[in-house]
Amino acid sequence: MDWTLEVVIVPVSDLDQAIAFYRDKLGFALDHDTRNEHMHVAQLTPPGSGCSIVVGDLPSQKQMTPGSLHGLQLVVADAAAARQQLIERGVDASEITVFDERDGGTFFGFSDPDGNSWAVQQIKARAAKPLIPVEARGRFGEEQETPQSPAT
Repeated sequence: MDWTLEVVIVPVSDLDQAIAFYRDKLGFALDHDTRNEHMHVAQLTPPGSGCSIVVGDLPSQKQMTPGSLHGLQLVVADAAAARQQLIERGVDASEITVFDERDGGTFFGFSDPDGNSWAVQQIKARAAKPLIPVEARGRFGEEQETPQSPAT
């Protein structure tokens, strides 16, 4: 039996600000933004990830103090390129630190507007072999478009 981690609740004080940060500055896909008289909940997914974050104002989401989540970790194939992308989008990213010369030992970090902190780990192997293959990246059972073979 597989037990997959697919959603992490991130405690934030301002949902619209959080959505803008994660969508526009980090490039996460906005899977849904549900608003009604009872709630406001949004789910966002990092490119290539099988796990999403959720921000919202439901009682279970208010149990953590905004900014109290630390140590979430993203993985990229190229830390320098990822860091530069974030800086160009206005994110205050830390300097890159190499803890170990082997693949997986390079990190940098950043925080969202509330202070929830993220680590970004470089695993160069992800460039050639992504954790989730491109053809398996459909969301919620949707089929991914694949190139058609030429007619014979």
